[in-house]
Amino acid sequence: MALTNGEVLKFVKEQSIEMVDFKVVDLIGRWHHVTIPASQLSKSTFTDGIGIDASSYPGYKKVTAGDMKIIPDNSTCIIDRFPDLRTLSLLCDICEPDGTPYLRYPRNVARRAEQYMTSTRKGVALFSPELEFYVFDEIRYISETNQSSYYIDSTEAFWNTGRQENPNLGYKFPSQAGYHGISPADSTFNLRSKLVKLIKESGIPVKYHHHEVGAAQVEIEVLHDTLLRSADAVMLMKYLIKNIAYQSRKVATFMPKPLYQEAGNGMHVHQYLSDGKFSLFYDKNGYAGLSQLALNYIGGLLKHGPALLAFTNPSTNSYKRLIPGYEAPVNLFYAAANRTAAVRIPMYDVNRQRARIEFRPPDATCNPYLALAALLMAGLDGIENQIDPAAEGFGPFETDIAEIPEHQRVNIKALPSSLQDALNALRDDHDFLLKGKVFTEDLIDAWIEYKVRKEVNPLRARPHPYEFELYSDI
Repeated sequence: MALTNGEVLKFVKEQSIEMVDFKVVDLIGRWHHVTIPASQLSKSTFTDGIGIDASSYPGYKKVTAGDMKIIPDNSTCIIDRFPDLRTLSLLCDICEPDGTPYLRYPRNVARRAEQYMTSTRKGVALFSPELEFYVFDEIRYISETNQSSYYIDSTEAFWNTGRQENPNLGYKFPSQAGYHGISPADSTFNLRSKLVKLIKESGIPVKYHHHEVGAAQVEIEVLHDTLLRSADAVMLMKYLIKNIAYQSRKVATFMPKPLYQEAGNGMHVHQYLSDGKFSLFYDKNGYAGLSQLALNYIGGLLKHGPALLAFTNPSTNSYKRLIPGYEAPVNLFYAAANRTAAVRIPMYDVNRQRARIEFRPPDATCNPYLALAALLMAGLDGIENQIDPAAEGFGPFETDIAEIPEHQRVNIKALPSSLQDALNALRDDHDFLLKGKVFTEDLIDAWIEYKVRKEVNPLRARPHPYEFELYSDI
C-alpha cells in the first residue's frame, strides 16, 4: 500500500504496530533487515534514513568506506505475518551518506531501467515471473576438507514407495510425473493455497498455483506488473514461501537443479510493452500474432542472450538445469508454443491486451532487479537496432531442437554451458546495459569479480562425490 509519511505514522498507531522492519537487498539478491521499535519511527526516518554498514552486504562497499543509509519506500508497506509482535515491513533503498542513490543498489538499477524506457519509448514494460520451487521435508548438506555430501527427502517422492511410514499409503509421484498432480499424492496443495492467500493479501495478484513435474516441485505464477514492482514481488514471494514452508516444518528451495535426473526450477519471465491499454507486441497479421516491435525485442534478447545469462542464471547450479532432455532451453532461438525455445510465444493467450513473449532460461537464484532490468535493456537494444531474429538465424524453430538433423543444429547458437562462460560473455558484451547509465561498468565489474571469486573458483577447486565413483580406484 502506498502511503505518505504521515499516513504511515497514523497507520502504525491505529494498527497497534509494535515493530517496524526495514528490508534491503544485497547485490547478489538476498534480503537483509534491521528493525526498530514503532515508538522510534518519526518523520525524520523517511528523510534521514537509518545508518548501516554496507560493507557487510555482499557486493557493496569496502570496510574502509562502508557508511551508508537506508531510506524506506512507503509504497511497499505490508504487515509482516511471521513475527510474534505486530510488525510493519517496508522495503528500502540504499543511499550514500549525502542522500545520493547508491549506483550499485539493485532497486536503483531497476528504476533507472524504467526511466530509460520512458526516455526512449512511449509506454511501459510489464513483466510476469513464474516461480518454480521444491518443497522438501528435509535438506542436509556438508562440504568439508575430508567429506562432501547432501541429502534431500520428500514424503511424496518415488524413492519412498518402500519406506516405513506407519503406514506408507503409497501415494507417491513417479519420476518426472508430477505435472498438475492431484491430492492425496499432491501433499503441498493446502500449503500452496495458504501461500497464495498470503501473497494476494500482500498486494500481489496471483494467476494460479499447481504441482510441477518433479516430486515435491510446485509453481506459483503472478500477473503482469511494472519492472520494479515485479522484482519487489519476487523478493517478497520468496520470503513468504520460505517462511510458510518453515512454519509447516518443510523447506522450500529455488535452487535450479537440486535433484539429479529430475526437473529443474526455472523462473520463466513473461514480458511485453504496453501503451497503457493494449500490448505493443500484438499484430494479428504477424508471426504468432506478434508485431515487428516484438520481433525486434526478441532479437535483442537472443543476440545478447549469453551475456544476459550472467544476470538471469547467475549460479553454478543454474547450468545443471540448462541441459538437454528437459524443458529447459539449451539453444538461442524463438518459436510459437515451443517449450524448448529460449523465447516462447504463448499461443493460448494471443490477444490485443496481453500479447507477450516468454524468456525461459532464467531461474530464481537471480537478483530479480538486475535480471529484469537486463532483459528490458536487451529488448530495447533490439528495437533500437531493428534486430530481426529470423535474419540473425534465431529461428523460428517449431520442433524439438533435438529432432533437427545434427548438420543443421551446428548453426544454432547455444546458451552458455557454465557460469564462467556467461560471465565471459557479459565481460565481452555489455554496452547495451550501459545505455542511460542503467548499469555501470563498476557494477558489472563487481558482479563478475564476486561471482568468480566466491562461486566459480571455490566450486572448481572442490572434489565432487561422483568423481570418487569415477576415479578413486584408478
